[in-house]
Amino acid sequence: MTNPIKREVTIGNCRLLLGDCLEILPMLGKVDAVVTDPPYGIGAHFPAPRPRSFRATGTRAAFGEHRRPIHGDDQPFDPSPWMQWPCILWGANHYSSRLTHGRWLVWNKLGEKEPWDSRSDVELAWQNVRAKDTIFSLLWKGLVRAGDVERQGAAAGKKLHPTEKPVPLMLWCLGFLPKASTILDPYMGSGTTGVACVRLGRSFIGIEIDEGYFDIACDRIAKAVAQPDMFIEQARFPEPAQQPLFGPTGEAA
Repeated sequence: MTNPIKREVTIGNCRLLLGDCLEILPMLGKVDAVVTDPPYGIGAHFPAPRPRSFRATGTRAAFGEHRRPIHGDDQPFDPSPWMQWPCILWGANHYSSRLTHGRWLVWNKLGEKEPWDSRSDVELAWQNVRAKDTIFSLLWKGLVRAGDVERQGAAAGKKLHPTEKPVPLMLWCLGFLPKASTILDPYMGSGTTGVACVRLGRSFIGIEIDEGYFDIACDRIAKAVAQPDMFIEQARFPEPAQQPLFGPTGEAA
């Protein structure tokens, strides 16, 4: 039988695997929770990741400008393999009919600003617990982003993945899983969940099928491990603001 793990990289307490997460799933060891932003099944197309040659030389010819789909986004997403663990799944409004009763986590991407473009003002995640629905506000629309402390100067405002989530958002998500010491992200993308785990001292298993994004995730997580004190203040202070969307009786707050 062919090994589904095409490449494995260990960085600190992070185990990063290149391959198809559904094929690798039976080979995983201990996992306490899943936090991930999977393909939603909506057939979206985005620019391809920049290979190492582009990041090294900066030449547009090495990258090539074309758009391609997110792997697996052309089929309906099945969340059931990941629901065996405590989990937080982003984009869940696109496959809500396949979910059980749980809580909704709402990311207000406008922060305190008014809407100004045609992009969605919020993104939704689902957690498989019965608890109040909660909102997190952080400006992250187009090139306008708050809390992006990794990329400064010319790199500020540049996404590493078309559906990249900000690290403060993933820190907020991990706050809902306080007893989970090993976090799995089966659709790792550019590795944001892994960076958040490093900052909080948790173990991380990340799986990514696209080699370009896998390389980006390895780079980001290696930098986070190498500079553990750089972001410690942001990781601990202040606590992300939470506002209930609904009261304990289910009425609007």
